[in-house]
Amino acid sequence: QVQLVESGGGLVQPGGSLRLSCAASGSIFSINTMGWYRQAPGKQRELVATMTKSGSTNSADSVKGRFTISRDNAKNTVYLQMNNLKPEDTAVYYCNALITGWVTHSLLRDFDSWGQGTQVTVSS
Repeated sequence: QVQLVESGGGLVQPGGSLRLSCAASGSIFSINTMGWYRQAPGKQRELVATMTKSGSTNSADSVKGRFTISRDNAKNTVYLQMNNLKPEDTAVYYCNALITGWVTHSLLRDFDSWGQGTQVTVSS
């Protein structure tokens, strides 16, 4: 009933920038936390940054000062601005959102939703 669609990944040289977007759609009542995770080859998925509906943020130490998370609640969209990218940022980036959605016209359910992932490759 709800889905997340990501965009904005690609190939960039070290020191470059990329902006990821993730839009939630479907029978949405409300969205609490939205965020980004990443998974590099051979590694576990890790938190990159999250933002609550009220604007509180949390981010990994490895991206502080380089990555900025933001969201547009009116558009149900979260963004990740990535600057000064490094080869170690190479990974598949996944959007995540905690969504309360309509299952029927009178029944709500909480969804822990994930996007399909978008590849970010940092290489010269």
